[in-house]
Order: sequence, then C-alpha cells, then structure tokens
Amino acid sequence: MKYLLIILISFSFFIEGISQNEKPNVILIMCDDLNDYQGVFGGHPQAVTPNIDAMAAKGVQFLNAQSNAPVCQPSRNSLFTGVYPHESKDFGWTKRTKQPVLKHNKTLMQLFKENGYYTLGTGKLLHGNHEPEYWDEWGMNTKHNYGPFPFDGEKLVAHPKVPQPYQSIGPVDGSYGRLSTCDTWAYGWDKKPYRYVNDDDRDLMQDELHAQWASNKLNELDTKDNNQPFFMGVGFVNPHTPLHAPDRFFDMFPIDELELAPWLTDDAEDTYLKDNINPNNKGFRYYRMLLESYKGDRELALKHFLQAYLACVAFVDEQIGVVLDALDDSQFKHNTIVIFTADHGWQMGEKDYLFKNSPWDESARVPMLIMAPDAKIGAKVKQPVSLVDIYPTLIDYCQLEGDNKLNEMAGELGGFSFVPLFDKNKKTKWQGPNGALSIVGNIGTKTTVEQQHYSYRTADWRYIRYADGQEELYHHKNDANEWDNLVDKPKYKMVKLSLYKEVCDIIGVKL
Repeated sequence: MKYLLIILISFSFFIEGISQNEKPNVILIMCDDLNDYQGVFGGHPQAVTPNIDAMAAKGVQFLNAQSNAPVCQPSRNSLFTGVYPHESKDFGWTKRTKQPVLKHNKTLMQLFKENGYYTLGTGKLLHGNHEPEYWDEWGMNTKHNYGPFPFDGEKLVAHPKVPQPYQSIGPVDGSYGRLSTCDTWAYGWDKKPYRYVNDDDRDLMQDELHAQWASNKLNELDTKDNNQPFFMGVGFVNPHTPLHAPDRFFDMFPIDELELAPWLTDDAEDTYLKDNINPNNKGFRYYRMLLESYKGDRELALKHFLQAYLACVAFVDEQIGVVLDALDDSQFKHNTIVIFTADHGWQMGEKDYLFKNSPWDESARVPMLIMAPDAKIGAKVKQPVSLVDIYPTLIDYCQLEGDNKLNEMAGELGGFSFVPLFDKNKKTKWQGPNGALSIVGNIGTKTTVEQQHYSYRTADWRYIRYADGQEELYHHKNDANEWDNLVDKPKYKMVKLSLYKEVCDIIGVKL
C-alpha cells in the first residue's frame, strides 16, 4: 500500500505537470473599420452587439486600445510583426513581403508555427496576400473578402440607391444599402456571381462563410485525438465599405428613429489635419460629397450612412457569435485565449471627416476584448495599449520561444506584454509606456519619421503633433468628444510638454 500510494502521488504530480505546461490555444478575431459602436463600449446608444457584449462580460475590456496606424495596410503589418510603423518606416500601402524592413520579420503565425502550433486562418488578417506558407489550413479565397458588390454585367459598381455624387466614389467606399434593393451582385474582385432572391434564399456573404469555416474547423479539431495546440485567425471585413447587409439588419435601425453621435458646429476650426494633408483627402472629400448628395442636409446624410454602418456592425457581431459559440461547445473553451479587436476605427462625420486615417479618437481607438483562462472576469482596463502589443502579449502568455526577427535587418519588437493587465495570476506590472502611440502616415515621398503626424493617447489625454509642428491637446476626463483643443492655454503648457517628450522618447527622435 505504501508503494502504491507513492506511485499514485507521483502520477498525480505528473498529470498536474502536464496540465500546467499545456500550451493554450489562441483565437484572434479581427474586424475592419470598427469604431466603438458596440453596446459595451457605448459608442452609439442604438448599436446591437449581443455577442461582443457577452464576450466582454466573460473577459476583460480594454477601454483605451489604439491602432498604431489607423489605416488597413500599415496597421496590420505592425500588428502581425510587432514592429512600430515609425521603426519600419511603413507609412503607406506596401505589402509586408515587399516592405524593406518588415520582410525580414517573422509574422505572428510564423512564430506560432515554429513553436509547434497548428495554424488555421481565414478572411482579412494581413492586407492583401495572406502568406499561405505560414498556415496549415486556410479558408476562403482572399479575392472574395470584400463585398458582395453590385454588378452591371461588366464591372463592379456602387449601389444604385446611393445618390450622386457620393455614388461616383465607386463600388467600395461609395456604396451602401440593402441587398434587396439591387438586382445583380458579384462576390468580389473576380466577379463571381452572388445569388440573392431574399433574405431566406441567398448565398452566404463573405463574413458568414468565414464564420462557418472557423466553426467547422473548431468542431473538427474537437473530434480529433490530438493534443497539438492551435492558433486560429479569423478576419472579418465588416463594417468596412461597401456597407451591404441583409434587410433584417437594416430593419433594426429605422432612419426616422436613428440618433446621431454628438457633434459640434465648426469643431474642425481648431484642428490642423486639414493644414497638413491634401484637402481632397478621402476623409474630408467623402464628408463633403455625402452632404452634397443629400442637398446639404447633414442629419439626413449621416443617418443614411449610419444606418448601413450599424447594420453591418450588427451583422458582423452575429458572425463573431458563431465562432464563440463553436468554441464554447468544444473542449477548448477552458484552455483558449481569445483576442477580439479591429485594425482601426472610423470617423462618422466628426470634425467634417468621414473615413479612417485621422489622428482623433474615433479613428485611432479600437475595441479590444480578451477572454482567457486566467482573465480577471469583467475587468475594465483604463491603461492605453495598442495593436503592436498583441505580439509580445502572445509570446508571454503562450510562452513562445524565439523572437520576431528573421535576421539583423528586421525591425525591433516594439510593444509590451499586457498580460499583467488581464491575468489575475500574473505578479508583474505593466512595463510599457504611459500612453499608446498612433501614426497618421504622410503617404508618398515623405518617408522620414519627422515628416509624419503623431497621435498619443494616455488615460486622460490625447496629444497630437503634426509634421508642420502644429499641435492639439484634449482632456478626455472632461472632453470625451475632443471638442476643445487646449494646446494654446498656458495652464496646460507643462502637460503638453510632458506628452510631447513621451512621444519623442517612444519614437527615438526629437520632433
């Protein structure tokens, strides 16, 4: 009996050791152009997002997460390499594999693969080519990520119900509306036919196919006798333009019942983005064209666009629920970290701007939620973090070996692990900066760090520094809408100087 007891105790320690050393699975869920229009983030009072809200209740909510570059390509390049845009000088629309610095870095999925993870992905993760060599399994053809698009028999076009001149913008940014109010649709860039008869008799939309694929793969993995951990990336395109969705999602938001976000007449007067970019930049131009399309009626114009945006947010929330339900029904729910976020936000007409790639909160801030076995359930983290922090966070949480470099020409790992901010068992403290840095790229021939525009968000402040030296300063504790630029008020001089110094310290250059 004595020897049997020793064997049983030893075996129990052995099993416990396996459990403690078991690598967690990872699911990274990303949306595109998603601002804080979710119930739990409170960005719009009429947003319908039960699945995102439920995830927040089960996990940790980051109140001040920021994009490091609030436009698709450089944001995703930075996230998946862990390299700040100012470090790589990746300010525009260069594929990661062509970017002079980042092509020498390992992507996050490559590092997971090197650490013995089974890698699965679908949808829009990197911008453009999904780099198939780093995925054990890949879902849909990336040519079908956007859309469906109205199709005139020869080319993709904007929705016929969108008024001119906004419709003239084209099939991506110039298109919004119900599926039922257009006769002919195509899936994506290869113009594959998309069949729509009614909401109950139609082809699945792209994000539905991504959700279905991810759900099916989780079910398959659940039935396999295999202890290999997995990394799954699911990239939803909604609510990126074109803003199309089935009728039932539009029906949730009747035009005559919609509320617009708070706005201030002449709010753009004390801001300086307009002095530092071409006035025909998409954001300013789209806003002017939308208003012109509705004969200058700001409220009517924005309500039509807002209805489509909220419909697409509700639509993608449903797809997120499909993936989370599949996880919840599997054996993996107790050993999987789920990160939900977006590549950047979206400016909904504030400061006369309708687009992304601005330095203000609506564009730079992103929703971020974490569910993990050791998470502080229901916690709300005020400390600003950014997308570049996801790479070191997953290295830390999953105990990955290796780094983000292929060779000495690669960019340095720029972020910091935010595991201490959400893991109740972690004894260390946040080691990162006081705030989170975004860069609004001066795209084109201006490629030096000093020629870019910077936006820096701390828990209470946003400081913006433009390439021409003009500045903005907002006190979020009293001014959540960033209406009052305090930069020239003497009482805030030391605050401004302190934030300026923090920005220079992060980028390593005196602006």
